[in-house]
Amino acid sequence: MSDHQDIIVIGAGVIGLSIAKHLSEAGREVLVLEKEKHFGMITSSRNSEVIHAGLYFAPDWLKTKLCVRGKELLYEYAAQRHIPHQRCGKILVAMSDAEQERLDDIKSKAELNGVHDLTPLSKADIKNIEPDISGEAGLFSPSSGIIDSHMHMVNMIGDIEDNSGMIAYNVEIAAIEKLNHGFKIIMADGYTLTCNLLINAAGLGAQKLATKIDAMSSELIPPRVMAKGHYFSYTGKTNFKHLVYPVPGKGSLGLHLCIDTGGGVKFGPDINFVEEEEYSVPETLKEKFVSVVSEYFPNIDPDKLHPDYAGIRPKLSESGLDFDIGFQDKHGIEGLVNLFGMESPGLTSNLAIGEYVRDKINEFG
Repeated sequence: MSDHQDIIVIGAGVIGLSIAKHLSEAGREVLVLEKEKHFGMITSSRNSEVIHAGLYFAPDWLKTKLCVRGKELLYEYAAQRHIPHQRCGKILVAMSDAEQERLDDIKSKAELNGVHDLTPLSKADIKNIEPDISGEAGLFSPSSGIIDSHMHMVNMIGDIEDNSGMIAYNVEIAAIEKLNHGFKIIMADGYTLTCNLLINAAGLGAQKLATKIDAMSSELIPPRVMAKGHYFSYTGKTNFKHLVYPVPGKGSLGLHLCIDTGGGVKFGPDINFVEEEEYSVPETLKEKFVSVVSEYFPNIDPDKLHPDYAGIRPKLSESGLDFDIGFQDKHGIEGLVNLFGMESPGLTSNLAIGEYVRDKINEFG
């Protein structure tokens, strides 16, 4: 490995890998640095693996545009590479009159976002589609789905390596110095690398990494809000064929029913704002999960519900904000790209994010 690289991407999660994939395919020399021993070990391996349609966010948000674009790119890529996935569709369930009004708002916002395939459901429609689900009304989103995120990342790594890109693991960065042209990255063991372009795609660690860049103003580093979500798996045979979501609340899409590409069923995530990065799933949460899920799945068997895993979203506020993708026109540092707050729908959007960052880098020369 040369001591100088054209582009260094820090973070081998789904977004960092997508950026590296797109840049390497454009003929750029790319090195990905990852602090963990394997790719995608933090946020990218601890989510619902849902492909979102683009229903909930403001029409003018970058997050919305990248989700809607990324959804179709992800389905195309998964089909080309035979990555396990299903365009299974999602049922959004309303349990009250007030929630039915929210369904109308969601449908209207989705149409502004370019999502025109939502179908209203009656109580009988819901029972016809998913006999074990109860609700007063619903919306059906046919373009929502699921994907095997691990195999998606494996395929992107293959693309990176096929285009002469590299990934280095177990890398601890101590400091980053801005040079007249490019950057000097100093590792904890004293080894140094230089590069022309530096991309901070470190996910939960993006803010901490930004503080290590000597030219980066602390005023331009947004606060990190960690939202921990727990998941419970459901054992035994079920008849579920679709994702099932309650009407979303503040800062959360609610405890939804998610199927995976292997036919398993899980519920989650809840939302808990935490100060420390920690991934336990307390058994004591089971009572809350049963209470919430039974509103739309009344025949849930508590004995089949078991603690599974937890993930942490790198949010920028408790209520949620747009993706913060900053180039030199924002922070004034030539050759630096910072990605903050890359939470859901980051998985859905990842290929569109890679495309967007590549095109913006080309724009800045």
